[in-house]
Amino acid sequence: METTGLARDDRIISAAVYRLDARGEVEDHWYTLVNPERDPGPVWIHGLTSDALEGAPLFADIAEEFAVRLADRVLVAHNAVFDWQMIAREYARAQSEAPVRQRLCTIALAKELDLPLPNHKLESLAAHFGVVQQRAHHALDDARVLAEAFRPSLRAAAAGGMRLPLLECRPLTEWSDRPVPRQQSGGNGGYRGGSWRPSRKRPACPYPNPGRYEDGKRLKQGMRVAFSGDTSTDRELLEDRATEAGLHVATSLSRLTSLLVTNDPDSGTSKVVKARQYGTPVVDEAAFGQLLRDVEPAESR
Repeated sequence: METTGLARDDRIISAAVYRLDARGEVEDHWYTLVNPERDPGPVWIHGLTSDALEGAPLFADIAEEFAVRLADRVLVAHNAVFDWQMIAREYARAQSEAPVRQRLCTIALAKELDLPLPNHKLESLAAHFGVVQQRAHHALDDARVLAEAFRPSLRAAAAGGMRLPLLECRPLTEWSDRPVPRQQSGGNGGYRGGSWRPSRKRPACPYPNPGRYEDGKRLKQGMRVAFSGDTSTDRELLEDRATEAGLHVATSLSRLTSLLVTNDPDSGTSKVVKARQYGTPVVDEAAFGQLLRDVEPAESR
């Protein structure tokens, strides 16, 4: 799918689904444009202008048909966590729930198969299996390319007796469309300054890291917190709350990490694996929510 950007208030503007059988063979495919009710974002990437999207259906109008194609299936996508988060938010806006319970990321699968790829781009995975891209960043062609590259990946995993890296998809129960801070953009033609946000940047935490969280004690301002896997509360909303409480939200896990928040401590994600190696404390989302209610102030310098 293509989107207006990467933030929590960004929208889906086109979606495509290739349904496959258990052997990876194509059963059917589907494609639609979606009117995001806002500017389309990086047209220089996806090519979808406001004029092209003006007569397209709203997400609420296609939600039911989209759901029919997702129901009782594993969501397979390249960087699947992003696709799932966008889909979950769109269904939450439509006051509904996406019928997806598991996802599989082809980046994770390629790593498990130890494929000799120069990077994690879809085009590299496609080239490895001899799949020709015709229209990069077009949802329908990207879905076709992924389906064709997934088939040999699936067969290789089966031949090696490898367990597929499936992850649970948790529907959102709490989310926000509150606009996030946007960077000013320029030189890319015809869009309001800051209308598209290429990446999320948070202000630096003003407090020193007091060390690791200790079970039974309070969190303390300056503690470095990392998140892994799905959360019932929109991830960015949860991260915002941590930042507002004076915690340092980290995108990766290191020996300096004070706490890892995950609802799936038995998963094989890189953060969970590193947490085990480093002995980093781990709590689930519910426990973290309780801890956020009473964060100890940082010591005055």
